Amino acid sequence: MTVLVTVLLVGLTVAVALLGVLVVGLLRSHAEILRSLHELGAGREDTAPRAAGPVDVPFGVRPGVLEPAGVTGAGAVDVSGETPDGDSVQFSVTAGPDTLLAFLSSGCLTCHGIWERFRDRTPLGLPAGTRLVVVTQGTERESATAVEKLAAPGLAVVMSTAVWEAYEVPGSPYFVLVDGTAGRVAGEGSATSWEQVERLVTEATGDRARDIAAHRHGHGEDTGDGAHREARADRELLAAGIAPGHPSLELTAEEVAELPRAQG
Repeated sequence: MTVLVTVLLVGLTVAVALLGVLVVGLLRSHAEILRSLHELGAGREDTAPRAAGPVDVPFGVRPGVLEPAGVTGAGAVDVSGETPDGDSVQFSVTAGPDTLLAFLSSGCLTCHGIWERFRDRTPLGLPAGTRLVVVTQGTERESATAVEKLAAPGLAVVMSTAVWEAYEVPGSPYFVLVDGTAGRVAGEGSATSWEQVERLVTEATGDRARDIAAHRHGHGEDTGDGAHREARADRELLAAGIAPGHPSLELTAEEVAELPRAQG
């Protein structure tokens, strides 16, 4: 009996010793992992040395949205290339109606939602007369078969890497609105949904309409808002201290007699 108890005690002691060695090994391994992570910068807020003085923070858009290419206002380039079927095709965007160029790809997950929107039968919400042309990269970079499967029936699709380069497209999905009358880019931007595209187009066309109105007013053309101009003239006269009944507003008999001749 005594021998059995002694054997059990020795066995228990050996087991405890082995467990102690195992625990020490695990703690040492854990310490090595933490030290390696610390050297790589994990757990530290400043992973790079701070420069003295103020530091410029680069401007950026939210993740997933491409930076504008910066071609707004530049001259537009006509679109030419191939259809997914291999036929040559060309669209003149520098004369005629406005054209929305949608730069898409077959491998972009965000683009797939927009491709599906084109297959929807509901209106796209573009301004009246605006033409939609989808542009993918050429067959050397894009699968014509994949593009053909994604394209809706009747959708204008052009495969051309050269057009991507001409408009400096940073990636997909990307959209460029071309003013067909002026032959210039009226607006550009990236979007993750078609609703965002509608807002981009609305903003671009609104800015252009405002610029046209300002240009006409600057050249003395009648914008059809005579009451507005008259009210503004009254405000300017009052600001100058000229109120109704001011002597400068009264015409002499000779000046009144000259009015018909001046108007004629």
